[in-house]
Amino acid sequence: MWWRCVPTRTEPALAVGGQGLCHGCRHAENLLASGHCRPGEICVRAMSGRQIEGFFRANPGESADYLADRFWERRAIAARYAPFEAVRVLKRDADEVVRRIAATRLPPEELLDMRRDADREVRITVAQRLEPAVLAGMAGDPDYMVRVIVARRLAHGKLPQLARDPEREVRKAVAQRLPAFALGKLLDDPEPEVRRIVAERALPADAEALLADSDWTVRLAAVQRAPRAAVRQLLDDVEPDVRAAAWQRLAQPDDGE
Repeated sequence: MWWRCVPTRTEPALAVGGQGLCHGCRHAENLLASGHCRPGEICVRAMSGRQIEGFFRANPGESADYLADRFWERRAIAARYAPFEAVRVLKRDADEVVRRIAATRLPPEELLDMRRDADREVRITVAQRLEPAVLAGMAGDPDYMVRVIVARRLAHGKLPQLARDPEREVRKAVAQRLPAFALGKLLDDPEPEVRRIVAERALPADAEALLADSDWTVRLAAVQRAPRAAVRQLLDDVEPDVRAAAWQRLAQPDDGE
């Protein structure tokens, strides 16, 4: 959700004409008469996201005229309905919510200059939408969630650059996507959660190396991938679940190893 928590406002009187919101509104004569705006329900001048949304939903053709409005929420909602050609001007908007909406609307090829946006949510949106071929430039983003998105979408050949990322969640994403033959880069990862993913996907030789892991959940996962002969070393493991898994693996029919 792009909505921002703002203090509740008391809306002014909505009398038509006179001192109400319709006074001086350019839509009062045409849209009000046709029912396309209704004070208290569908009103672009109200300080109410619900009413503003209703206005642009009923009158999308008016949205481009409000992309430079002083109220950030009016600009943000208008950006959802305006033609994307008009939304381009919002890539450098002062409000991060408005820029996020712009990042969801514009074609991916027009988002390259938003990769260094000051707001993490904007950069996350950009990372979700850029073509994988141009994502490498965001692999060094200061926010780990941006790098997680990058790791989930980056081309396989460029994933190794994130294998030593300082954030566990990034390395977990890398472990889930690296080809099995490349998982050796993560055998010595300091986090058991990362090594467990490696053990679940590794080639037999790498899985065998993890049978001696200090974390029992990693050893448990390695049981299913390591060569059967190597699994014998865990028949007396200190962890009951690991012992049971080893016995069960050896009880299965020979798989031709």
